[in-house]
Amino acid sequence: MRTQCPEVGRGHNISGFSPLLTEKQDFLTSGVQVKIAMTSTRLHSLCLLTLYLTSGYGQEGKFSGPLKPMTFSIFEGQEPSQVIFQFKANSSAVRFELTGETDGIFMIEGDGLLYYTRALDRETRAVHHLQLAALNSQGGIVEGPVPITIEVKDINDNRPTFLQSRYEGSVRQNSRPGKPFMYVNATDLDDATTLNGQLFYQIVIQLPSINNVMYFQINNKTGGISLTQEGSQELDPVKNAFYNLVVSVKDMGGQSENSFSDTTSVDITVRENIWKAPEPVEITENSTDPHPIKITQVQWNDPGAHYSLINKEKLPQFPFSIDQEGNIYVTQPLDREEKDSHVFFATAKDENGKPLAFPLEIHVKVIDINDNPPTCPSEVTVFEVQENENMGSSIGFFIAHDMDEANTVNSILKYKLVDQTPKIPSDGLFLIQEYEGKVQLGKRSLKKQDNPQYNLTVEVADRDFKTLCSVQVNVIDINDQIPIFEVSDYGNMTLPEDTAVGSTILVIQATDADEPFTGSSKILYKVVQGDPEGRLEVITDPQTNAGYVKIKKPLDFETEPVTSIVFQAENPEPLVDNVFYNASSFASFKLILTDVNEAPVFPQHVFQAKVREDAAIGTKVGNVTARDPEGLPVSYSLSGDKRGWLKIDSVTGEIFSAAPLDRETENVYRVQVVATEIGGSSLSTTAHFHLTLTDVNDNPPRLAKEYTGLFFCHPLSATQSLVFEATDDDQQSFWRPQFTFALGRESLQNDWEVSKINGTFARLSTKHTRFEERVYEIPILLSDGGQPPMEGIVSLSVTFCQCVEGSCFRPAGSHDGIPTVGMAVGILLTTFLVIGIILAVVFIRIKKDKGNDNVENPQSPETRPLRS
Repeated sequence: MRTQCPEVGRGHNISGFSPLLTEKQDFLTSGVQVKIAMTSTRLHSLCLLTLYLTSGYGQEGKFSGPLKPMTFSIFEGQEPSQVIFQFKANSSAVRFELTGETDGIFMIEGDGLLYYTRALDRETRAVHHLQLAALNSQGGIVEGPVPITIEVKDINDNRPTFLQSRYEGSVRQNSRPGKPFMYVNATDLDDATTLNGQLFYQIVIQLPSINNVMYFQINNKTGGISLTQEGSQELDPVKNAFYNLVVSVKDMGGQSENSFSDTTSVDITVRENIWKAPEPVEITENSTDPHPIKITQVQWNDPGAHYSLINKEKLPQFPFSIDQEGNIYVTQPLDREEKDSHVFFATAKDENGKPLAFPLEIHVKVIDINDNPPTCPSEVTVFEVQENENMGSSIGFFIAHDMDEANTVNSILKYKLVDQTPKIPSDGLFLIQEYEGKVQLGKRSLKKQDNPQYNLTVEVADRDFKTLCSVQVNVIDINDQIPIFEVSDYGNMTLPEDTAVGSTILVIQATDADEPFTGSSKILYKVVQGDPEGRLEVITDPQTNAGYVKIKKPLDFETEPVTSIVFQAENPEPLVDNVFYNASSFASFKLILTDVNEAPVFPQHVFQAKVREDAAIGTKVGNVTARDPEGLPVSYSLSGDKRGWLKIDSVTGEIFSAAPLDRETENVYRVQVVATEIGGSSLSTTAHFHLTLTDVNDNPPRLAKEYTGLFFCHPLSATQSLVFEATDDDQQSFWRPQFTFALGRESLQNDWEVSKINGTFARLSTKHTRFEERVYEIPILLSDGGQPPMEGIVSLSVTFCQCVEGSCFRPAGSHDGIPTVGMAVGILLTTFLVIGIILAVVFIRIKKDKGNDNVENPQSPETRPLRS
């Protein structure tokens, strides 16, 4: 049957050709007409093939060529019956054969024309791997096979789809803007490496919409939803606890009007911000409970925050710490008398060290216990009373001290006068008020000529303690002169902030014209302005009334670098009526502090950690932190790492294992951590790091001691047994070890048995009496109950021998290495024979030498000359 195609001329368009074949749209009518016999159902393909060959596309190298490996790219979804390429083979080939992943789509005509019969789908198969060979008339391969690769190019024929029609999530108020708290996800079957499969997310609607401000944002590539800056600041669950978002996703990267899209609903619950300062903490002083003790907790809104404490008061030993769960601990007992309250800050930072929010201020109050007895104001308190004072007049106030908390039952003091010396002119001349400590004249005015001085004993008591104090009362003239400073302005005083406590920094001087060495002329100095913290004190020289200004508490440049200090000079004895202190009794100076570079400070002296002894190299075993008072960065290093087991991150203070650990070598590994400031004077501070190694079952059991000299008397009259003990080098506990015992070889089970006594002892017994008189080596299999279990084989040497008086006796002939009696006799005879032969040889040699001498020299011995 011959098939006739329609006439084709210039201007006809072949719409079914592959995009690879679209370089020309007009066809030539010249060329060789190729006729192919086909059925009526293949008419369309026949026409295409005829058109292809009669056109200009058959030129060598463009759309036809020799049989060789080739790769073609074809867009999916094209119309079927598309021509791909015309292959040519040598003259002996009569047809072509196509094999491989044809999927019934790709065809090859006998003359080498490759085409496909239906539209391709990249999502079904992205690459088709084919093999093409040229065959002769007998079906033999004359050329090839060669690989033909068909790459199916993607078109945007799939729409993106969300994995869920509705999403739910929650976010804390004040969460960090830009940090995703949930994700929405969509998929697209198109090629993700092309624009067709690139997805673009965006928020379409936010409900409720408040002032048209978007509180939420979405990463248009990842689908991560986070707060905007406004949302971080303004979201409040009290006002609006629920929000709904409509989120869309587009393919083509969202850049094309022809992109496909999908939408989903997102319900978001706003939860309360939990980053809040905790309630003030109260801690009883001098606690004997084991430290550290958890006292409170802070928590960031999201997991993964890194917590730290800021020593606001710059204490040399900061007694608080925080772990990475936000738990805050007191690390040592506190003493209220040293410091009655503490204020510090807790911070939360992200993985890059950036603060997540403002620090929280933590307040700790130290609760007082009555642990201090009253103390006298001085060794002897001196009062002066004028001769003309009336009965009931105040002599002065005796004020004792109690270091316990003021205005509590622990520090309320009661005064009692228990003795007066002398009792002239009578006893009971003085009174003291029970709670105020006011000393008064009790009976009459005093006269100096009666007695110029009285010594009183005052009992001072709090709830639990009593103290006796001495008071001296001098009878003097009246006090009508005030102290006057020699200099009213002592100028500027510049000191480094680390000036030692107790140092004298200034000497001030005032004079008093009253009677020397009396209460009227004695001068007491006090700071009345510029030192609210009580960092300074003034000690009066009793001989010269000079005032020595000393440092009472550490100075702090960071707190107050410049201070104006004002002193007042006064007498312990009250002034007489109408005489008052004035400006002459005041003086001042300016205290200027200079900053001093201080070494870094560790929050504690000893850091402790615990890790299994089989921890892998590189395991984090602990961390330390130190802070430089000047805010300089700190570098960490290790000292005393004698076994090289540890290494430390110089920046973070994290400590890692650097070598295999072994608890049996050292169960608590102690090193020093050195914190050195970077820059400045490179000052450093050392703390201790103690690493406790917990046991791992890594040692097989063994015999607890060396068992030698084990024997049974031979022959056995009954079965015998002996007891042995096992141990291992792993850590023991009250329930361990629990060893199991067995014979090391099955062949011994007819002669021996091992029975367990308890977890460490076992009994080795004979099962019959038919043993030879010799040494038996019995292997014992020991197993422990650890995880993983460990096994070891040990050997017990048991000798069967004749016994004499309960001890093992073995004849010499039966001992290894000792000759028998016959052997001994043979050795002895051989020795005698050798000695006899040697003596015979020597005797013959001597006799021979003597005969030679007689022949050679017949002279008598008396006349023979001496040989030299």
